[in-house]
Amino acid sequence: MLMDTTVNDPRWMKLVTRDAGADGSFVYSVATTGVYCRPSCPARTPNPRNVAFHADPAAAEAAGFRPCKRCRPTEPPLAERQAAIVAAACRRIEAAEEPLSLGELADGAGLSPHHFHRMFKAVTGLTPKGYADAHRARKVRDALGKGAQVTEALYDAGFGSSGRFYAAANGALGMLPGAYRKGGAAAGIRYGIGDSSLGRVLAAASERGICSIMLGDDDAELVADLGRRFPNARTIEADADFQSTIDAVVALVEEPERGLSLPLDIRGTAFQRRVWQALQAIPAGETLSYAGVARAMGEPRAARAVAAACAANKIAIAIPCHRVVHSDGSDRGYRWGVERKRALLRKEARD
Repeated sequence: MLMDTTVNDPRWMKLVTRDAGADGSFVYSVATTGVYCRPSCPARTPNPRNVAFHADPAAAEAAGFRPCKRCRPTEPPLAERQAAIVAAACRRIEAAEEPLSLGELADGAGLSPHHFHRMFKAVTGLTPKGYADAHRARKVRDALGKGAQVTEALYDAGFGSSGRFYAAANGALGMLPGAYRKGGAAAGIRYGIGDSSLGRVLAAASERGICSIMLGDDDAELVADLGRRFPNARTIEADADFQSTIDAVVALVEEPERGLSLPLDIRGTAFQRRVWQALQAIPAGETLSYAGVARAMGEPRAARAVAAACAANKIAIAIPCHRVVHSDGSDRGYRWGVERKRALLRKEARD
C-alpha cells in the first residue's frame, strides 16, 4: 500500500525523470541510505518502498535524514550555481579593458579551462570568446547609435584593429559601420505588400536580399513595424519591378514547403543566426520543441534563448519559426498570431 501511494504521487515521476524544474518544490528521502535528495539528483532511482516526500530540506532533516552529498539539496540548484558562475564571468568580460584568455576566466571561476568552457557554452549558447566578440560588437552598436565616430567606437569597444571588425561588420550590424552610425540612413529598404490566404504580407529587401517578411491585417501597422526596425533607413515603397519579389513571398506563404529561392539578408547576433540556421534545417511538415532546437544546436540548456531568438525573427516562413512548438506540443506564442501558425502547419501537413 505504501509503495502504491508513492508511485501514484505525481512527485514520483518527477523523481524518476530527474526533473530539474521540480527542484525547490520538494525533496525526497530514502530510508535505506538515510539521506534526502532534490528531484534532479543523478543517483540511481530508489525503490519506491523506501521513499518519502518532504516539503523542504528542513522537513526532511526534522525526520532524521541528512543531505545528499551528490546533489547538495541545501544549496541552490546546480543550474542556478552554474548560471551564477557564468554571470560573474560575463561581468568580468564586459569590464575588462583587454580581452581575457580562457585560462584567466577559468582561474577566476576556480575551474579547469575545459570544464569552464563547456559550462559557459551550455549556459549562454556561446563560447567565452564568442560572448566577448558579441559584447564588443554590442558596444560598437551602442556607440554608433549615439553618434560616435566609427574609429572611436571600435577602439573604445576593445577591437585591436578596424580591419578585424569590418570583416564581421555585416553580420554584427547588418550593414557597414558608417551606415549603422547614421541609423541605416544609407541603406535603401524597398518594400511591397501583397494579399494571401493568411492576410496581408509585407516583403522588404535591402541590396543584400530579403530582410523582412511580415504578416498582418493592417498595411499601415506593417509599414510602421518595418520602420521601427530600420528607424532611419530610406524605406521605399517599391515600384512594379518589385512585384516579382512580392509574388514569390506570397507563393511561399501559400506553399511554405516550397522554400524561397531569393537571397536573404539575415541580421542578428551570433547566437540568433545559429538558431535561425537550425530552424531552416527543420523539414516542412515537421516540428521541434524549443528544447529540441537547442539540442540540435548542441546547446541543450539554451531552450529559453532559442525561444527569444524565434521571437526576434523578422523573416517569417523563410526562417520557419512556425515549426517550433512548446515541449507539451502546443503551438502558442507566434509573432504573427497563433491562427496563422496553425494554418501554416496545416498547409505543410497536408503534403
